[in-house]
Amino acid sequence: MPPNALTVGQLDEKTLLERIFPRLGPDTALLGPGDDAAVIAAPDARTVISIDTLVQDADFRLLWPSGYRTSGFDVGWKCVAQNVSDIRAMGAVPTSLVVSLTLPASTEVSWVEDLAAGLAAGIGSLAFERCSVVGGDLGRGSQIVVTAAVTGDLEGRDPVLRSGARPGDVLAHIGSLGLAAGGLAVLESGVDMNDPGNAADQELAGLAMAQCRPRLPRVGAGPAAAKTGATAMLDVSDGLVRDAGRIARASGVGIDLDAGYLTARADSLAAAAARLGVDPLAWVLGGGEDHGLLAAFPPGAVLPEGFVRIGEVTDGEGVLFGGEVPPVTGWDHFAG
Repeated sequence: MPPNALTVGQLDEKTLLERIFPRLGPDTALLGPGDDAAVIAAPDARTVISIDTLVQDADFRLLWPSGYRTSGFDVGWKCVAQNVSDIRAMGAVPTSLVVSLTLPASTEVSWVEDLAAGLAAGIGSLAFERCSVVGGDLGRGSQIVVTAAVTGDLEGRDPVLRSGARPGDVLAHIGSLGLAAGGLAVLESGVDMNDPGNAADQELAGLAMAQCRPRLPRVGAGPAAAKTGATAMLDVSDGLVRDAGRIARASGVGIDLDAGYLTARADSLAAAAARLGVDPLAWVLGGGEDHGLLAAFPPGAVLPEGFVRIGEVTDGEGVLFGGEVPPVTGWDHFAG
Protein backbone atom coordinates (compact mmCIF):
# COMPACT_ATOMS: atom_id res chain seq x y z
CA MET A 1 0.00 0.00 0.00
CA PRO A 2 1.39 3.45 -0.88
CA PRO A 3 2.30 5.61 2.15
CA ASN A 4 -0.62 7.65 3.44
CA ALA A 5 -3.08 5.96 1.03
CA LEU A 6 -6.68 6.77 1.91
CA THR A 7 -8.58 3.68 3.12
CA VAL A 8 -12.29 2.95 3.43
CA GLY A 9 -11.88 2.84 7.21
CA GLN A 10 -11.13 6.56 7.13
CA LEU A 11 -14.46 7.41 5.43
CA ASP A 12 -18.08 7.06 6.41
CA GLU A 13 -20.47 5.07 4.19
CA LYS A 14 -22.06 8.17 2.66
CA THR A 15 -18.72 9.62 1.59
CA LEU A 16 -17.55 6.31 0.12
CA LEU A 17 -20.77 5.96 -1.88
CA GLU A 18 -20.35 9.51 -3.17
CA ARG A 19 -16.96 8.45 -4.55
CA ILE A 20 -18.37 5.27 -6.12
CA PHE A 21 -21.57 6.46 -7.82
CA PRO A 22 -20.01 8.86 -10.38
CA ARG A 23 -17.82 6.02 -11.69
CA LEU A 24 -20.66 3.55 -12.35
CA GLY A 25 -21.68 5.02 -15.71
CA PRO A 26 -25.15 6.00 -16.91
CA ASP A 27 -28.19 4.87 -14.93
CA THR A 28 -30.71 3.02 -17.13
CA ALA A 29 -33.27 2.13 -14.44
CA LEU A 30 -36.65 3.75 -13.94
CA LEU A 31 -35.37 4.47 -10.43
CA GLY A 32 -31.70 3.86 -9.76
CA PRO A 33 -29.31 4.24 -6.80
CA GLY A 34 -30.30 6.42 -3.87
CA ASP A 35 -33.52 4.90 -2.52
CA ASP A 36 -34.28 1.74 -0.54
CA ALA A 37 -34.71 -0.23 -3.75
CA ALA A 38 -34.42 0.25 -7.50
CA VAL A 39 -37.24 0.06 -10.04
CA ILE A 40 -36.48 -1.80 -13.28
CA ALA A 41 -38.62 -1.86 -16.42
CA ALA A 42 -39.97 -5.34 -17.23
CA PRO A 43 -41.86 -4.99 -20.53
CA ASP A 44 -41.89 -8.78 -21.01
CA ALA A 45 -43.67 -9.18 -17.62
CA ARG A 46 -41.07 -11.83 -16.75
CA THR A 47 -37.64 -11.24 -15.19
CA VAL A 48 -34.63 -13.50 -15.54
CA ILE A 49 -32.39 -13.27 -12.47
CA SER A 50 -29.06 -14.73 -11.38
CA ILE A 51 -26.41 -14.07 -8.73
CA ASP A 52 -22.68 -14.69 -8.42
CA THR A 53 -19.91 -13.94 -5.93
CA LEU A 54 -16.19 -13.18 -6.06
CA VAL A 55 -14.31 -13.87 -2.82
CA GLN A 56 -10.76 -12.71 -2.09
CA ASP A 57 -8.28 -15.62 -1.96
CA ALA A 58 -10.89 -18.02 -3.38
CA ASP A 59 -11.78 -16.35 -6.70
CA PHE A 60 -8.96 -13.83 -6.93
CA ARG A 61 -5.81 -12.83 -5.08
CA LEU A 62 -4.79 -9.26 -4.44
CA LEU A 63 -1.19 -10.38 -5.02
CA TRP A 64 -0.53 -13.45 -7.16
CA PRO A 65 2.62 -15.62 -6.94
CA SER A 66 3.60 -14.20 -10.34
CA GLY A 67 3.73 -10.73 -8.79
CA TYR A 68 0.58 -9.49 -10.56
CA ARG A 69 -1.58 -7.25 -8.38
CA THR A 70 -5.30 -7.59 -8.99
CA SER A 71 -6.83 -4.19 -9.52
CA GLY A 72 -10.30 -3.14 -8.54
CA PHE A 73 -10.93 -2.69 -12.26
CA ASP A 74 -10.15 -6.40 -12.81
CA VAL A 75 -12.64 -7.49 -10.15
CA GLY A 76 -15.35 -5.11 -11.38
CA TRP A 77 -14.96 -6.29 -14.96
CA LYS A 78 -14.98 -9.96 -13.98
CA CYS A 79 -18.04 -9.43 -11.79
CA VAL A 80 -19.95 -8.15 -14.82
CA ALA A 81 -18.63 -10.88 -17.12
CA GLN A 82 -19.67 -13.85 -15.01
CA ASN A 83 -23.09 -12.39 -14.24
CA VAL A 84 -24.24 -11.18 -17.65
CA SER A 85 -23.03 -14.45 -19.21
CA ASP A 86 -25.59 -16.38 -17.15
CA ILE A 87 -28.36 -14.08 -18.38
CA ARG A 88 -27.31 -14.39 -22.02
CA ALA A 89 -27.20 -18.19 -21.65
CA MET A 90 -30.97 -18.07 -21.11
CA GLY A 91 -31.38 -16.15 -24.36
CA ALA A 92 -32.13 -12.95 -22.45
CA VAL A 93 -30.79 -9.39 -22.47
CA PRO A 94 -29.11 -8.08 -19.27
CA THR A 95 -30.99 -5.12 -17.76
CA SER A 96 -29.50 -4.36 -14.32
CA LEU A 97 -26.95 -5.30 -11.67
CA VAL A 98 -27.25 -4.87 -7.90
CA VAL A 99 -23.82 -5.09 -6.28
CA SER A 100 -22.93 -5.87 -2.66
CA LEU A 101 -19.42 -5.03 -1.43
CA THR A 102 -17.82 -6.37 1.73
CA LEU A 103 -14.57 -4.51 2.42
CA PRO A 104 -11.86 -4.62 5.10
CA ALA A 105 -11.25 -1.21 6.65
CA SER A 106 -7.72 -1.30 5.22
CA THR A 107 -8.96 -1.41 1.60
CA GLU A 108 -7.66 1.58 -0.35
CA VAL A 109 -10.40 3.92 -1.50
CA SER A 110 -8.71 4.15 -4.91
CA TRP A 111 -9.11 0.34 -5.29
CA VAL A 112 -12.86 0.62 -4.66
CA GLU A 113 -13.15 3.55 -7.08
CA ASP A 114 -11.30 1.43 -9.64
CA LEU A 115 -13.76 -1.41 -9.04
CA ALA A 116 -16.65 0.93 -9.86
CA ALA A 117 -14.88 1.94 -13.06
CA GLY A 118 -14.41 -1.75 -13.93
CA LEU A 119 -18.11 -2.40 -13.42
CA ALA A 120 -18.96 0.47 -15.77
CA ALA A 121 -16.41 -0.60 -18.39
CA GLY A 122 -17.56 -4.22 -18.24
CA ILE A 123 -21.17 -3.22 -18.75
CA GLY A 124 -20.19 -0.95 -21.63
CA SER A 125 -18.22 -3.68 -23.39
CA LEU A 126 -19.98 -6.92 -22.41
CA ALA A 127 -23.64 -6.09 -21.79
CA PHE A 128 -26.21 -3.86 -23.42
CA GLU A 129 -27.20 -0.19 -23.38
CA ARG A 130 -30.21 -1.12 -21.21
CA CYS A 131 -27.99 -2.43 -18.39
CA SER A 132 -26.49 -0.51 -15.47
CA VAL A 133 -25.66 -0.85 -11.77
CA VAL A 134 -28.90 0.22 -10.10
CA GLY A 135 -27.98 -0.16 -6.43
CA GLY A 136 -26.33 -2.35 -3.85
CA ASP A 137 -24.93 -2.55 -0.35
CA LEU A 138 -21.73 -1.82 1.57
CA GLY A 139 -20.48 -3.85 4.51
CA ARG A 140 -17.32 -4.33 6.55
CA GLY A 141 -15.55 -7.68 6.79
CA SER A 142 -12.20 -9.45 7.01
CA GLN A 143 -11.79 -9.91 3.23
CA ILE A 144 -13.10 -8.43 0.00
CA VAL A 145 -16.32 -10.04 -1.24
CA VAL A 146 -18.15 -8.79 -4.34
CA THR A 147 -21.62 -10.21 -4.98
CA ALA A 148 -23.85 -9.12 -7.84
CA ALA A 149 -27.41 -10.02 -8.73
CA VAL A 150 -28.25 -9.46 -12.39
CA THR A 151 -31.64 -9.25 -14.10
CA GLY A 152 -32.56 -9.85 -17.73
CA ASP A 153 -35.37 -9.44 -20.23
CA LEU A 154 -36.50 -12.30 -22.50
CA GLU A 155 -38.10 -9.81 -24.95
CA GLY A 156 -41.05 -12.11 -25.54
CA ARG A 157 -38.98 -15.24 -26.22
CA ASP A 158 -39.11 -18.48 -24.27
CA PRO A 159 -36.03 -19.03 -22.07
CA VAL A 160 -33.48 -21.49 -23.40
CA LEU A 161 -33.04 -24.19 -20.76
CA ARG A 162 -30.46 -26.91 -20.28
CA SER A 163 -33.10 -29.59 -20.63
CA GLY A 164 -34.17 -29.33 -24.27
CA ALA A 165 -31.33 -31.04 -26.17
CA ARG A 166 -32.36 -34.04 -28.31
CA PRO A 167 -30.37 -36.86 -29.95
CA GLY A 168 -29.23 -35.69 -33.37
CA ASP A 169 -28.83 -32.04 -32.30
CA VAL A 170 -25.62 -30.23 -33.17
CA LEU A 171 -23.54 -29.07 -30.21
CA ALA A 172 -21.96 -25.67 -30.83
CA HIS A 173 -19.85 -23.18 -28.88
CA ILE A 174 -19.01 -19.51 -29.12
CA GLY A 175 -16.16 -17.82 -27.27
CA SER A 176 -12.79 -18.78 -25.85
CA LEU A 177 -11.78 -22.21 -24.58
CA GLY A 178 -8.89 -22.66 -22.17
CA LEU A 179 -7.62 -19.09 -22.13
CA ALA A 180 -8.80 -18.23 -18.62
CA ALA A 181 -7.46 -21.53 -17.27
CA GLY A 182 -4.14 -20.78 -18.92
CA GLY A 183 -4.23 -17.35 -17.34
CA LEU A 184 -4.83 -18.83 -13.90
CA ALA A 185 -1.79 -21.08 -14.39
CA VAL A 186 0.30 -18.04 -15.37
CA LEU A 187 -0.83 -16.01 -12.36
CA GLU A 188 -0.09 -18.92 -10.01
CA SER A 189 3.34 -19.51 -11.60
CA GLY A 190 6.71 -17.93 -10.97
CA VAL A 191 6.59 -15.97 -14.23
CA ASP A 192 7.26 -12.30 -13.46
CA MET A 193 4.17 -10.47 -14.68
CA ASN A 194 5.75 -7.11 -13.90
CA ASP A 195 8.31 -7.58 -16.68
CA PRO A 196 6.84 -7.18 -20.21
CA GLY A 197 9.73 -9.26 -21.59
CA ASN A 198 9.63 -10.78 -25.05
CA ALA A 199 6.80 -11.97 -27.29
CA ALA A 200 6.50 -15.27 -25.40
CA ASP A 201 6.01 -13.41 -22.13
CA GLN A 202 3.45 -11.19 -23.82
CA GLU A 203 1.51 -14.32 -24.77
CA LEU A 204 1.49 -15.37 -21.12
CA ALA A 205 0.40 -11.88 -20.12
CA GLY A 206 -2.48 -12.14 -22.59
CA LEU A 207 -3.60 -15.38 -20.96
CA ALA A 208 -3.44 -13.72 -17.53
CA MET A 209 -5.74 -10.97 -18.78
CA ALA A 210 -8.18 -13.62 -20.05
CA GLN A 211 -8.47 -14.75 -16.43
CA CYS A 212 -8.63 -11.28 -14.88
CA ARG A 213 -10.82 -9.62 -17.52
CA PRO A 214 -12.67 -12.31 -19.55
CA ARG A 215 -13.72 -11.33 -23.06
CA LEU A 216 -17.20 -12.66 -23.69
CA PRO A 217 -18.68 -13.60 -27.07
CA ARG A 218 -20.35 -10.84 -29.05
CA VAL A 219 -23.13 -9.00 -27.27
CA GLY A 220 -26.11 -10.58 -29.04
CA ALA A 221 -24.87 -14.18 -29.07
CA GLY A 222 -27.33 -15.55 -26.50
CA PRO A 223 -30.47 -13.95 -27.95
CA ALA A 224 -29.28 -14.88 -31.47
CA ALA A 225 -29.03 -18.54 -30.43
CA ALA A 226 -32.53 -18.37 -28.96
CA LYS A 227 -33.92 -16.84 -32.15
CA THR A 228 -32.22 -19.57 -34.22
CA GLY A 229 -34.00 -22.27 -32.23
CA ALA A 230 -31.36 -23.42 -29.74
CA THR A 231 -32.80 -26.37 -27.85
CA ALA A 232 -30.46 -26.05 -24.85
CA MET A 233 -27.80 -23.58 -23.74
CA LEU A 234 -25.57 -22.66 -20.82
CA ASP A 235 -22.61 -20.52 -19.81
CA VAL A 236 -19.30 -22.42 -19.77
CA SER A 237 -17.95 -21.35 -16.39
CA ASP A 238 -16.71 -24.61 -14.83
CA GLY A 239 -15.11 -26.30 -17.84
CA LEU A 240 -16.41 -27.62 -21.14
CA VAL A 241 -16.70 -31.27 -20.06
CA ARG A 242 -18.43 -30.50 -16.77
CA ASP A 243 -20.85 -28.01 -18.30
CA ALA A 244 -21.63 -30.25 -21.28
CA GLY A 245 -22.44 -32.90 -18.69
CA ARG A 246 -25.00 -30.57 -17.17
CA ILE A 247 -26.83 -30.34 -20.48
CA ALA A 248 -26.58 -34.11 -20.89
CA ARG A 249 -28.06 -34.80 -17.44
CA ALA A 250 -30.81 -32.20 -17.70
CA SER A 251 -31.82 -33.37 -21.18
CA GLY A 252 -31.41 -37.11 -20.58
CA VAL A 253 -29.01 -37.47 -23.51
CA GLY A 254 -25.38 -38.18 -24.28
CA ILE A 255 -22.86 -35.73 -25.74
CA ASP A 256 -19.85 -36.62 -27.87
CA LEU A 257 -17.29 -33.83 -28.16
CA ASP A 258 -15.30 -33.43 -31.39
CA ALA A 259 -11.80 -34.57 -30.38
CA GLY A 260 -10.18 -33.34 -33.58
CA TYR A 261 -11.47 -29.80 -33.31
CA LEU A 262 -10.79 -29.46 -29.58
CA THR A 263 -7.30 -30.95 -29.87
CA ALA A 264 -6.54 -28.33 -32.51
CA ARG A 265 -7.75 -25.62 -30.12
CA ALA A 266 -5.39 -27.04 -27.50
CA ASP A 267 -2.50 -27.09 -29.97
CA SER A 268 -2.84 -23.31 -30.37
CA LEU A 269 -1.97 -23.00 -26.67
CA ALA A 270 0.84 -25.56 -26.73
CA ALA A 271 3.77 -23.14 -26.56
CA ALA A 272 2.43 -21.30 -23.52
CA ALA A 273 1.43 -24.56 -21.83
CA ALA A 274 4.89 -26.05 -22.41
CA ARG A 275 6.52 -23.14 -20.56
CA LEU A 276 4.32 -23.93 -17.57
CA GLY A 277 4.60 -27.72 -17.81
CA VAL A 278 0.87 -28.17 -18.43
CA ASP A 279 -1.15 -30.17 -20.96
CA PRO A 280 -3.12 -27.53 -22.92
CA LEU A 281 -5.93 -30.01 -23.56
CA ALA A 282 -6.66 -29.89 -19.82
CA TRP A 283 -7.21 -26.14 -20.19
CA VAL A 284 -9.56 -26.54 -23.15
CA LEU A 285 -11.62 -29.40 -21.69
CA GLY A 286 -11.50 -28.63 -18.00
CA GLY A 287 -10.76 -24.94 -17.65
CA GLY A 288 -13.55 -22.58 -16.68
CA GLU A 289 -14.18 -18.84 -16.51
CA ASP A 290 -13.94 -18.12 -20.23
CA HIS A 291 -17.73 -17.68 -20.12
CA GLY A 292 -18.43 -18.79 -23.67
CA LEU A 293 -21.83 -20.21 -24.56
CA LEU A 294 -22.48 -23.89 -25.23
CA ALA A 295 -25.69 -24.62 -27.14
CA ALA A 296 -27.51 -27.43 -28.90
CA PHE A 297 -29.24 -26.71 -32.21
CA PRO A 298 -31.63 -28.83 -34.30
CA PRO A 299 -30.07 -30.81 -37.17
CA GLY A 300 -29.66 -28.63 -40.25
CA ALA A 301 -29.96 -25.35 -38.36
CA VAL A 302 -27.79 -22.52 -39.65
CA LEU A 303 -25.60 -21.65 -36.67
CA PRO A 304 -25.62 -18.00 -35.58
CA GLU A 305 -22.54 -15.95 -36.36
CA GLY A 306 -19.56 -17.01 -34.22
CA PHE A 307 -20.92 -20.41 -33.14
CA VAL A 308 -18.76 -23.39 -34.13
CA ARG A 309 -19.78 -27.05 -34.14
CA ILE A 310 -17.82 -28.90 -31.43
CA GLY A 311 -19.81 -32.12 -31.07
CA GLU A 312 -23.17 -33.82 -31.26
CA VAL A 313 -26.01 -34.86 -28.99
CA THR A 314 -26.49 -38.63 -28.89
CA ASP A 315 -28.59 -41.34 -27.32
CA GLY A 316 -27.20 -42.56 -24.03
CA GLU A 317 -25.81 -40.52 -21.14
CA GLY A 318 -22.73 -38.61 -20.07
CA VAL A 319 -20.01 -36.89 -22.06
CA LEU A 320 -17.52 -38.54 -24.39
CA PHE A 321 -14.48 -37.09 -26.13
CA GLY A 322 -14.23 -38.60 -29.59
CA GLY A 323 -16.09 -41.67 -28.31
CA GLU A 324 -13.82 -42.07 -25.27
CA VAL A 325 -13.95 -40.99 -21.63
CA PRO A 326 -12.60 -37.42 -21.39
CA PRO A 327 -9.20 -37.08 -19.68
CA VAL A 328 -10.43 -34.26 -17.42
CA THR A 329 -13.74 -33.32 -15.81
CA GLY A 330 -13.68 -29.63 -14.82
CA TRP A 331 -14.02 -27.41 -11.75
CA ASP A 332 -16.05 -28.05 -8.60
CA HIS A 333 -16.04 -25.36 -5.88
CA PHE A 334 -15.97 -27.93 -3.09
CA ALA A 335 -14.22 -30.94 -4.63
CA GLY A 336 -11.47 -28.67 -6.10
